[in-house]
Amino acid sequence: MGKTYQIIEYGSFVRGKSIKGYTCLPNDIFDTLEEFILSNKNRDVEALEFMNISVKRGIGKIITAKNYVGIIEIKDGITIEILPKIYSQKDVTEAKIKKLVMDMLKTLRKSPYKSLQVANVSVDKMNIFEIFIRMFINEVLLIVKKGLKSNYETIESNERVFKGKMKFTQQIRYNYAHKEQCYVEYDEFNTNCPENKLLKSTLLYLYKNTCSLKNKNDIKMLLNSFLEVDKSTNYEEDFNRIIAADRNKKDYTTALLWSKIFLMGKSFTSFSGSKIAFALLFPMEKLFESYVAEILRKNLNKSLYSISIQDKTYHLFDKPNKKFLLKPDIVVKNKKNNDIFILDTKWKLLSNQKSNYGISQSDMYQMYAYSKKYGAKNVILLYPNAENTIINKTIEFESNNGTSVKVKFIDLFNIKYSINSLISEL
Repeated sequence: MGKTYQIIEYGSFVRGKSIKGYTCLPNDIFDTLEEFILSNKNRDVEALEFMNISVKRGIGKIITAKNYVGIIEIKDGITIEILPKIYSQKDVTEAKIKKLVMDMLKTLRKSPYKSLQVANVSVDKMNIFEIFIRMFINEVLLIVKKGLKSNYETIESNERVFKGKMKFTQQIRYNYAHKEQCYVEYDEFNTNCPENKLLKSTLLYLYKNTCSLKNKNDIKMLLNSFLEVDKSTNYEEDFNRIIAADRNKKDYTTALLWSKIFLMGKSFTSFSGSKIAFALLFPMEKLFESYVAEILRKNLNKSLYSISIQDKTYHLFDKPNKKFLLKPDIVVKNKKNNDIFILDTKWKLLSNQKSNYGISQSDMYQMYAYSKKYGAKNVILLYPNAENTIINKTIEFESNNGTSVKVKFIDLFNIKYSINSLISEL
């Protein structure tokens, strides 16, 4: 089983030596990770500030994780796992933090993570990549139990018995001297459809890359059900054929979303790297925002309130053309009195030891703009609760023109209580 090197957000790796406060990576692994970061920094992708490289006197090169969590799988089986910063809190176990990440991922729209079920998975014994593999295996197990779907496959071949329709051009080319053969095209009903080809290709890929003996054994068992299915030779073409050909195979939906992630790197962003087998990284701002918004949406009384996520009603300027779109994370409107509540999530740990508790000036400018454009008297900044956070103190900033911004905290390990307390204020 390959080794896993674990780090939390804003933690740092050093090269080949043990230094207090840093995680040591072997020279070759450090060099591979550095090459991966540099090769992706030149690409025009929004999500590439997941790590940076610096140099410190007496230490040398340092690779520092930023606000992304997830995994980077190196081709020789080595895994680098990045966990949220709140893992550094007391009494927060690895299993607890991984379950939280899974719960947050489940709230992302149009993703396979909605089906994540970790109740029967030993998350403390698996890295995130292995957990995702387990989820895919579970989806394919359900498909195999119900039976692989079949479809008509168009086949062209030289046959001794005529069937389907003759392909005259190919008949003349290949069978001029073989009158006993017929070059034909016909449809055959079998399991060799694009969906099953993609699932088989994913299973084969994961069999090579998993380090979990249980995952490997289960994949080997599942592959026995795909003996009559070919591997996909063109992933993109086969995914397009599914969209164009058959939208009714609902049992396959989640498994195919997983396949797209594993085979084509279709998550938040795709990464490149010659020695990287797989990289799946998630910005914590997005996860926190999605998690809070989804729990709030589920618990709000829909007869009293309407909710808009990433609202696009207003721009900062209206003339001569609308410019600088405002996109507050959550806008809640009271249907009875039309009161508007603006809630914006910020993935940052506040502290009594920091100026203005660590709240950035640009965030406050943003809240002020929301208040004015939406006419909202209730503007709230939401931060994750942590052991060094001010939790027994009301933080509120007021201006003489009536603008007020409150700061509230969300307990991620008891989020329903935090959200219901927030709703009671609304």
